[in-house]
Amino acid sequence: MLAVHGLRASYGTSEILFDISLEVRPGEVVSLLGRNGMGKTTTLRSIMGIVRPRAGSIVFNDQSLHGLPPFRIARTGLGFVPEGRLIFPRLNVVENLTVAFRAASSSPAWDAEKVFNLFPRLAERRGNMGNQLSGGEQQMLAIGRALMTNPKLLILDEATEGLAPLIRAEIWRVIKHLKSLGQSILIVDKHVKALARIADRHYILEKGRVAWSGSSAELMQSLETQKRLLGV
Repeated sequence: MLAVHGLRASYGTSEILFDISLEVRPGEVVSLLGRNGMGKTTTLRSIMGIVRPRAGSIVFNDQSLHGLPPFRIARTGLGFVPEGRLIFPRLNVVENLTVAFRAASSSPAWDAEKVFNLFPRLAERRGNMGNQLSGGEQQMLAIGRALMTNPKLLILDEATEGLAPLIRAEIWRVIKHLKSLGQSILIVDKHVKALARIADRHYILEKGRVAWSGSSAELMQSLETQKRLLGV
């Protein structure tokens, strides 16, 4: 579904990514792991066209994304939940969802009521403005907004960062449910054990390179890899 090969990216003269290659297959949950500053967010931003790659290829469903602006990349079927959520603070919950709606090419499709069924807490806050929500509610809304685009691939950057344990558990429940529906997901998060219970495969980045890749079973069996590359 998504094939990234030889990706290089930089901010100004500072090169951040060096020949990153990864794949996401239909129905898979794939994680990007690594310590802070290793290039995870830059990889996602490069896929979405927010950062313009210097070299390499990004192909989604047999279509090259090279050189496309972010809004055209989103229209190919990529739904992005950015770090920091970036919901619209002066729109209410329903408006935040509605503004992102894009009709699905096939059913079943996401709409606001299905998002509210997924996140009952949002249904209770449907009239609240974005800036009146807690951090956890904003993250739920950011995920719901991405689902409203009816994405073929959902990309989440720092899915549970800064959230209380109960809210984190709710987000993991939702991601597990989305996987059961066949939703393909590429996710960045720091909670290795939670990811290992959900994700099919993992890529660990170190200094802008893929230092390790493998299955959840392989990751959990390799305590040395976890300690060396993740510090856990």
